[in-house]
Amino acid sequence: MAKEDEKKESGDWKEFFWNPRTHELLGRTASSWGLILLFYLVFYTFLAGMFCLTMYVMLLTLDDYKPTWQDRLATPGMMIRPKGEALEITYSIDQTESWDTYVQALENFLAPYNNSQQAMNNDDCPQDKYFIQEDSGEVRNNPKRSCQFNRTILEDCSGLTDRTYGYQDGKPCVLIKLNRVIGMTPGKRGENNNIQAPFVTCGAKKEDSDSIGEIAYFPPNGSFNLMYYPYYGKRAQVNYSQPLVAVKFTNITLNMDVNVECKINSLTTNNNTQISERDKFAGRVSFKLRINKA
Repeated sequence: MAKEDEKKESGDWKEFFWNPRTHELLGRTASSWGLILLFYLVFYTFLAGMFCLTMYVMLLTLDDYKPTWQDRLATPGMMIRPKGEALEITYSIDQTESWDTYVQALENFLAPYNNSQQAMNNDDCPQDKYFIQEDSGEVRNNPKRSCQFNRTILEDCSGLTDRTYGYQDGKPCVLIKLNRVIGMTPGKRGENNNIQAPFVTCGAKKEDSDSIGEIAYFPPNGSFNLMYYPYYGKRAQVNYSQPLVAVKFTNITLNMDVNVECKINSLTTNNNTQISERDKFAGRVSFKLRINKA
């Protein structure tokens, strides 16, 4: 009986797969399979068409040169170069290999700022005023021009007079840049309707206030000139050179951790946004600096 049941089940399974009497495959005739395949073909073609139409309509609303929606903070963040690991710059003066990586990182970062390359790609703009390049209605004023930021502006931290950027002497340079925000016109309007450019100040955390020593800024006032704003975006302003401020620690205490905080001042933006003192990331950057000497 068991063998007969097995043969019966095997026969039922084979008949379900292909029934020679009714010419059914997996329980359906050829016409039934044709109709169901036609249905799914039409159904998925309709869904694909709806998806393509939706994407097309959405793309019509996008601007190739400016994001329709910007989710970045109105107050930009700051970053340093060289970054090091976890925003720490630690090295020993006597060990060249410990600081040479920082020097090389600065050299690579500043290569596009060479005066010859800036003169070839960018304009010599009038300083202390915004470099506004408006479109003419529907006619795009693209590509937009950019202002020169020559490496020599950084003086002692340019790497031209001191190839080691002060690291060999225990007087390291750190470059500071603001994150890019499209359309931002930073600065604080003062007396006589003049606009004060945003500028950088650095200092040590309270516990390290006696260890940081004197700080030099390049350009001397540590400011981001107004001529580099507004920024119009990577596609519209292809040769844009982000302005920098160099900070040189001239007599920092050796053989100890010094926690440094740099922040931007006079950064009232075009939407009157002020830097919140509660926000630890907007308009400021903190890093640890340690210089060892035997």
